[in-house]
Amino acid sequence: MNVEVYGCNHGPWVQAVLLGLHDKGIEYQLRSTPPREALIRWGVYMPAISIDNEPWAIESSEILVKLGFEPISTEDMKAIRRTYQGVLHRADKPLHFIAGWARAGDSSTGFFQRSGRNFLRSFIPFYMFTRLNLIKQIMKPVDPENFGDQYLFWENKLEASSEEFFDGDKPGIRDFQLFGIIQCHASIPVPPLESLMNDEPLANMRRWIASMHERFSDYPNLYSGSYFEPRRPQPVSASLVQRLMFYLGLMTMILALPITLPLAFVLMQKVPS
Repeated sequence: MNVEVYGCNHGPWVQAVLLGLHDKGIEYQLRSTPPREALIRWGVYMPAISIDNEPWAIESSEILVKLGFEPISTEDMKAIRRTYQGVLHRADKPLHFIAGWARAGDSSTGFFQRSGRNFLRSFIPFYMFTRLNLIKQIMKPVDPENFGDQYLFWENKLEASSEEFFDGDKPGIRDFQLFGIIQCHASIPVPPLESLMNDEPLANMRRWIASMHERFSDYPNLYSGSYFEPRRPQPVSASLVQRLMFYLGLMTMILALPITLPLAFVLMQKVPS
């Protein structure tokens, strides 16, 4: 099976797909810039996946079903999406935000391809930063009193179950998507991470995270490994040269603001609703 995935390991739904592929033992190529077909149809939306050169597909839950995992209910999907609260805080500290993206470099094996993609992918955090701040300005979301409350639905499920994972004795789509969101929260730390680490009512969630750490001990994209037991190494950072290529690209995106900013708005319109 030839599998190519487009996306950054900061993205929760990208992480969900990568976790599913890893759990199935399926090798894949991860690219950090969108393929032309996906860019035209969905903008920089991620993840996108092509299996055996078939047309690119999106939506992590549908991709995971295609990989052989059981589908989940609409209720569970809504509850998973609720744990995404706090993601807008990723853009609170622009320098931390950009540095986090710089470290998550392209994984292409060829030096010139990798360098080119690291240069071009700088547009994606530029786009994401713009989008996050636009949402904050237009929607003016109010933070919950306690970010930990968004996990209580899942805490209660674990409390009522004798199984190690949400999907039973092995992880499934619910586990991958929830854990993917936690990787997102940990890649550029946001307030929900603090709640997960310390809130007393979330003891079962921390035990589940420990089980996921054990299961995915050799998974290369484990941002939560620095925050929860058992501790695991952070993902390997891009080399200094590749980070410099990224920053060079970002400077170019800023200098070309009359072009890149309208382009970002055009691509936002392509995001599936």
